[in-house]
Formats: sequence, structure tokens, C-alpha cells
Amino acid sequence: MAKHRVHSIEFKRQLVAEYTAGETLHALAKRHDISRNLIRIWIAKAEVGAFDNEAEAADLLSGYEAKIAALERLVGRQALELEYLKGALKHGRSSRNVSMSVITGPVVSALPRDVG
Repeated sequence: MAKHRVHSIEFKRQLVAEYTAGETLHALAKRHDISRNLIRIWIAKAEVGAFDNEAEAADLLSGYEAKIAALERLVGRQALELEYLKGALKHGRSSRNVSMSVITGPVVSALPRDVG
């Protein structure tokens, strides 16, 4: 069974250019192991400008893929921040009337001077 191959737009344009330069369909098909009918299809598409639209669509698609990747990284970073803050909120709950120091923690109440 024949494998389905995908050829780049540049390769298709190259074959069309070789054909228009005088190369025969038979020689092109044999050299690149491609059917002559497929080359005819590419020639017809090139004549109507279909390869130009495909190139623009490929550029647009790659731009969208890059934007999606950046947004996915941002969502991942925000998810990590959210989990961190949820954990900090869960473990950081203490009574609000206790004085806290960022460096030493809860302030220990001093004993009255008159004790003793």
C-alpha cells in the first residue's frame, strides 16, 4: 500500500517551475517518484494562484500556534500561582487579633513587670 506523503509548498513550486522551464512530466515524475497526474494538479493550482493562498494560511497558522503556546504558558503560570495562594491561605489562617511579625512570627506577650 502506498504511503501518503505531504509535500511542502516550496517543493510544489519548484516542480512547477521546472516544468515551466521545459522539463517533461515524465522526467519530473520519475526523478521525484511522484505521479504525473499529481504534478498536473500542482501546475493547475499554481496557474490559479492557489499556492499563494496556502502559504498565507500556513503563515497565519504558525502565528496562531505561537500565540496559543504563549497563552498556555500564561495559564499554567497563573494556575501555579493560584494553587500556591490557596495553600498559603489554608495554612496561614490565624486569629486576626494576634500581632504578627514577618521576621519572627507571632509576637510573644511580655510579662507584667510587677510579677514576682
